Amino acid sequence: MADQRANRVESERAERAERTTVLLVVVLTAGAYLPSPLYPDYQRLFGYDDLVMTLLFATFALVSGPALLLCGPAADLVGDRPVLRLSVLLAAAGSCCFLLADSPVWLFTGRVGHALALGAATGAAQALIARHRSPTARVAGPLLAGLAFAAGTALGPVASGVLAEYVPGTLTTPYVLHLTLLAWVWHRLRRTVPGPMTTGGAGARARRRWRPTRPHIPPALRALFLVAGLTGFLAWAVVGIYLALLPALLEQTPHGDHPALTGGVLGSVLVWSLLAQLAGARRTAYAAQRYGLAALAGSLVLLASTGAASLPATLGSAVLAGIGHGLAYSGAARAVDARTPAGQRAGIGAALYLLFYWGSGAPAVAVGLLTAWMPLTAAVTWLSWAGVTLTALALTATFRVGARRGSSAAPLPAAPRTWYRRDLTGAVAVTPPCENPGHGSG
Repeated sequence: MADQRANRVESERAERAERTTVLLVVVLTAGAYLPSPLYPDYQRLFGYDDLVMTLLFATFALVSGPALLLCGPAADLVGDRPVLRLSVLLAAAGSCCFLLADSPVWLFTGRVGHALALGAATGAAQALIARHRSPTARVAGPLLAGLAFAAGTALGPVASGVLAEYVPGTLTTPYVLHLTLLAWVWHRLRRTVPGPMTTGGAGARARRRWRPTRPHIPPALRALFLVAGLTGFLAWAVVGIYLALLPALLEQTPHGDHPALTGGVLGSVLVWSLLAQLAGARRTAYAAQRYGLAALAGSLVLLASTGAASLPATLGSAVLAGIGHGLAYSGAARAVDARTPAGQRAGIGAALYLLFYWGSGAPAVAVGLLTAWMPLTAAVTWLSWAGVTLTALALTATFRVGARRGSSAAPLPAAPRTWYRRDLTGAVAVTPPCENPGHGSG
């Protein structure tokens, strides 16, 4: 009876930690995308050109990458709570910069703060959620983490767009709200997420010896990781086109002076992504990636052929982009997670999300460079056709890797792997049990 009570208490603690982590991811991601519908207002206020506007968005991906590489492995060693609390402080600093902004320099500094915050939290949050998900849970760890990231990405532009249209303080109210939510998350972190272990032993010594290091991808995982990384890169690149560039494109249409409409279109992309992730959980990871890539290609073709000049066509392409993003992104994350060693979740997860974040920023950088030679609409059209080509290549790669892995029709646990260690007697093969039961690998 005492053991059952202790197990129940431990389970409740794990659930509270998991809920707090999901909330943290949603709030951090929402804050990172709060400025998206407001960029045209900032452009009118400060008078910068399209290149500066696209670089503002690209700053997120350029800065979050190093943060992911440094803080992803750190969470495996120093514990989750220190890394997550650091991310809250960085996000608060970023929102304060936007709140006080009187020049583009403040905007860039705010983007750096938000990028560092989400980059620091990503590996720790994904690992914590996956670690505390029961194998029998209806929503597996990688899917729950993906839903949290997509939900925050949707809520950010929708909230700022609605507040900008209907609430006084267009460029201040969204960040005041964000700072309030961050304070709430800080309080919950202190109460629900365990702190670093202070006992002695090898774990404590490893924490004291921590140094920044790049994540190591096991050789058996590399082909799968590269294909999944490319798929997720493209999924976030298509979403990045909408989040970074659609406000400017809509600004050139009769509908462009309504921030709520802009935020709604941006949010609809991620709402459809959420729905697609839930529906795609019934598919194998490889099937989800293939369907997602096909939808992404359709979205890019529609966007390239219309140049966002038609609102119905833009909404249709946004729906396809959201569906494709949800399927491709969640399928890629599930495929990698199912074969990730338990002790390397934060580091490998951070490396995977590094590719995702680079994808979200790559379109802004590419279009910013292209606008030096052509109008913004033409640059988006060229980039969209290039995306169609890359999507076709990624689709071919998923079929090749899926056939090599012998994926089945039902999402099954990853097959046990054989690891090797050397001792004085020679090489000894060790086959551990499945480290992540219940997660579909495709």
